[in-house]
Amino acid sequence: MSTYVFKAIDLAGGKSRGEVEAESKQAVSDQLKSRGLIVLDISDKHGSKEIELAFMKRVKPTELAIFSRQLSTMISSGMSILRALYVLEEQTESKFLKETIVAVRKDVEAGLSLSDSMARHPKVFSPLFVAMTQAGETGGVLEDALMRVADQLQKDAGLRRQIKSAMIYPTLVIIFAVGVMMALVAFLVPVFVGVFKQFGGELPKLTQVSVFMSHMVIGYWWLMFGSAAAIAFSFIKWKKSSWGRPQWDRFRLRVPMKIGTIVQQVAVARWSRTLASLTGAGVPLLQALEITGKTGGNVVVEEAMEGVIASVKRGGTIAAPLAAAPIFPAMVNHMVGVGEETGALDSMLDRIAEFYEEQVEASVKALTSILEPIMIIVIGSIVGFIVISMYLPLFEVYKHIE
Repeated sequence: MSTYVFKAIDLAGGKSRGEVEAESKQAVSDQLKSRGLIVLDISDKHGSKEIELAFMKRVKPTELAIFSRQLSTMISSGMSILRALYVLEEQTESKFLKETIVAVRKDVEAGLSLSDSMARHPKVFSPLFVAMTQAGETGGVLEDALMRVADQLQKDAGLRRQIKSAMIYPTLVIIFAVGVMMALVAFLVPVFVGVFKQFGGELPKLTQVSVFMSHMVIGYWWLMFGSAAAIAFSFIKWKKSSWGRPQWDRFRLRVPMKIGTIVQQVAVARWSRTLASLTGAGVPLLQALEITGKTGGNVVVEEAMEGVIASVKRGGTIAAPLAAAPIFPAMVNHMVGVGEETGALDSMLDRIAEFYEEQVEASVKALTSILEPIMIIVIGSIVGFIVISMYLPLFEVYKHIE
């Protein structure tokens, strides 16, 4: 099959253009006429000269949330799923998402359900998205399920933005501090070394450290950068490995200076929001718990969900196993228990999520206020160390002159 680019107008005079895969131009023309379009031009699509990297082919959560919300709106207005997908593939700006929508639309045309078509693209549609879509199709409330997905994606993206925005300041300060240190060591220290050689004698220990650092930066900069890259690569591989990820997730929960607390609050907020969205959309409880564990973003949450699933299968409650999981505070355990007793579990989980999202915002602000003076002290210490180490020999010479 070949790809063709077309230009057409509808019966109201509105312009339409896009791409279609078909056997021939005649097949393209037949497709467009079946959609009620008047064909103006059909031409072969030339091969793209753009270089595409696999890791760059991703869909942002905000783009996926907009897609879900628009699809929900069109379906609720009475538009068929197939026609809604046609509209979305024409107006979507993200190339990768557009390609995915085209593939989903073709699967729907072939007779697959929307959820089964989405399940074929796990890089774009998460198990949460697929499960809620499937529940919406089964219950006849697809538009409501898609709207819940959009809300979930937007809230999750908002939570990520809070964390990223809080990390911008310390990251920039660390980069600046390292840059200042490298510049001083590479350009300032050699000037002083030349002066010290004229004086003769043994340099103070502090000055010898600075001189050694200068020689390393100037003569072995390639080794330093190579070692840093190797350490970063090894850390990423270890963090993603089956044995390293549990260790990393547990370590993050124990980091001091409120960082571990923020990690815990984010995990609880995401867990509550996800489980509330799934149960509210009508996803079976066991399936909802399994998906929540996989999408929790922390191995500790996933292990806790295994205990909850085992309890539910035995006819027990959700709240009882949560009490044994250290990542879940006692308040969460009690509120989930009340939700189960009153039959309002999804609304209670929504309240838990809202509470911990607010706690994350407050904790992030507190962390930022703590990091600011620490970063200033770090930069001052680095600059002060180098300056003092360079002036110590001068003080020694001054003493001898006296």
